[in-house]
Amino acid sequence: MRTALINSNVLGILAAIGAAVAFSVIDVTFKFLSDDYPLYQVVFFRSVVALALLLAIIIPLEGGYRILRTRNTRLHLMRIAAVAFANISFFSGLAVLPLAEAVAIAFATPLIVTILSVLFLKERVGPWRWGAVIVGFSGILVIVKPGMDAFQPYALLPFFGSCGYATLHILTRRAGGSDKAATLSFYPTLGFLIISALAGLIFGHGNWATGAPLTDVVLKPWAWPEGFEWGIFAIAGVSGAIGGYLVGQAYRMCEAGLVAPFEYIAMPLAVVWGVLVFAEWPDQSVWLGSALIIGAGLVSLWRETRTPGPPPRPRPRSSG
Repeated sequence: MRTALINSNVLGILAAIGAAVAFSVIDVTFKFLSDDYPLYQVVFFRSVVALALLLAIIIPLEGGYRILRTRNTRLHLMRIAAVAFANISFFSGLAVLPLAEAVAIAFATPLIVTILSVLFLKERVGPWRWGAVIVGFSGILVIVKPGMDAFQPYALLPFFGSCGYATLHILTRRAGGSDKAATLSFYPTLGFLIISALAGLIFGHGNWATGAPLTDVVLKPWAWPEGFEWGIFAIAGVSGAIGGYLVGQAYRMCEAGLVAPFEYIAMPLAVVWGVLVFAEWPDQSVWLGSALIIGAGLVSLWRETRTPGPPPRPRPRSSG
């Protein structure tokens, strides 16, 4: 029993790390595409590719299309609303704030997840997990060194985004008691496809564009990709399918308070992408912050393999 629990938690943590890698790839693709394409178009193409992969490969491997039947319809609708709100909020803030400061504010997500897991899932979060969250967040602050400019009204946008992502993770943990990871990934992806298609129909002609960066993240006209940009859209879609599946697997296998600190790994990954893709070599503060982030995750993983406790599995309520 103890060994099985350790294996489950370790596999869930590895899934969370894999999801962080996949989502960091999505961030890179968005950086490439956001100047020329509206958010709804990036999301639309990403959703088409991700949904195709889910339906053709991932769902058949996890049990077939019967796993899409769910008793948690209301929870999945709430998850779709939460992740849509999170994306719009974060990327709108990203358009008007410096990247580092927007990311720093958005990384409040793991802390919010840990708090919500105590309040709504009744999970027990001990000092080691709280310490991992706090040390990881300290690493983020060391890296980005947010100044007073981060606390302007626009800074509320990525914070609202972090609240949306945290809500998504808590709902995923709630639904994960009976639904497969592929099911947890399928419904938000389908929701993204429908919402982005509707946004394209409404805003695609460009008549709503204002010239203001904050609003034109959504209101820019549709533009057909050219050349290698098709490949970037495809990479975003593949990463979305993998990341969505892995994050669902992580939150259904492990307590939310355990998984949350490993989301901080996305920040050192951003450093790696900056070096490899944009030739942005980090300074000493970035290396120090990355060491704190990775160290917090490794200590949390070590602690979990030493003294695991039975994770409470909330029973999903039938709402469909």
